[in-house]
Amino acid sequence: MARSYAFRGTHQAGIVTPAQDRLHFAAFDVTTESRDDLVALLTAWTEAAERMTKGEGAGPIGPTQGASNLPPDDTGEAIGLPPSGLTITFGFGPGLFRSEDGKDRFGLAAKQPAALKTLPHFPGDMLEPTRSGGDLCVQACADDPQVAVHAIRNLARIAFGTASVRWSQLGFGRTSTTSVDQDTPRNLFGFKDGTQNVKAEEKDDLSEHVWVADGDDPKAAWLTGGSYLVARRINMRIEVWDRQALEDQESFVGRTKDTGAPLSGGTEFTKPDFDMPGHDGPVIPDDSHVRLVHPDFNGGVRMLRRGYNFVDGSNDLGVLNAGLFFLAYVRNPDTHFVPLQTKMAAHDAMMEYLQVTGSALFAVPPGTGPGEYVGQALFEA
Repeated sequence: MARSYAFRGTHQAGIVTPAQDRLHFAAFDVTTESRDDLVALLTAWTEAAERMTKGEGAGPIGPTQGASNLPPDDTGEAIGLPPSGLTITFGFGPGLFRSEDGKDRFGLAAKQPAALKTLPHFPGDMLEPTRSGGDLCVQACADDPQVAVHAIRNLARIAFGTASVRWSQLGFGRTSTTSVDQDTPRNLFGFKDGTQNVKAEEKDDLSEHVWVADGDDPKAAWLTGGSYLVARRINMRIEVWDRQALEDQESFVGRTKDTGAPLSGGTEFTKPDFDMPGHDGPVIPDDSHVRLVHPDFNGGVRMLRRGYNFVDGSNDLGVLNAGLFFLAYVRNPDTHFVPLQTKMAAHDAMMEYLQVTGSALFAVPPGTGPGEYVGQALFEA
């Protein structure tokens, strides 16, 4: 719990960092029309994030010091708690560059990446506007939920008058591994998730599939070394899924529920044999999730997933409002996410048990150097 990660570096922490157990994610709308105010916010956020990832207060004074007739510059619920592996990752949405009516509020339109746009409305999406979009995003991950909540709470407090929370999501129980040292976790369907995820140790794959490279988009050179973050709130039809036979569940996924091995045999990390015959077609069905998303059938593309489970209570019929908060970092959403999601929406057998209720895309700037604020290259001439 006492582990900590440096906020500054070549890449933002919270991407290839070993995935922590808890998440608090928030998307913000920028409410000011002042470029100077926006830069001041990003500067203040950078300073606060650097302090909090060290286990310090959000402000330089702290939650119990300073003038007694003024509010403290930290809310105090993390007093006495260690850093708990906290990482804070920032992203910029399409609306930061052009508002919905096309207005260039901050003189940034000429630097908008070509791939940074509202994601398509995929078949089966039931998107809620209050759970989608956003001008800015903050992903706070930690091993202690109170530490993650404290981070977002204080950043939202700092943003008052400049930006406001549009929507947020709490998550628990990571649904992927970002390091070879981590065991593969399970999602709320009970299956191991993220077996083939890109790992921090796969440097060549990170360069090919996750980090934006120099020359990828000449007008968005400021994003070199950064990435794109796809956020999708996926409700699971838990009660319907739980009534399906084990054999059917495994055929929908393409893996065994016990060990996570492909239905063609072996262990969890055995390469699936998609040509192995079964009683009625391939032993791994053509519409199984594993086959549809496998790099062999998607031009070799991979993504780095950092998703979390969520349970947001139950409705008046007792149905769980629960599922997967899907987070994935990719080099280019137009090549590494949109085609794959289009295919899944049309053919994946698991889609019968899923409903996407939130969707957003953000450009995640590279890491912040000494004396810089997050995303500084975007605002420089």
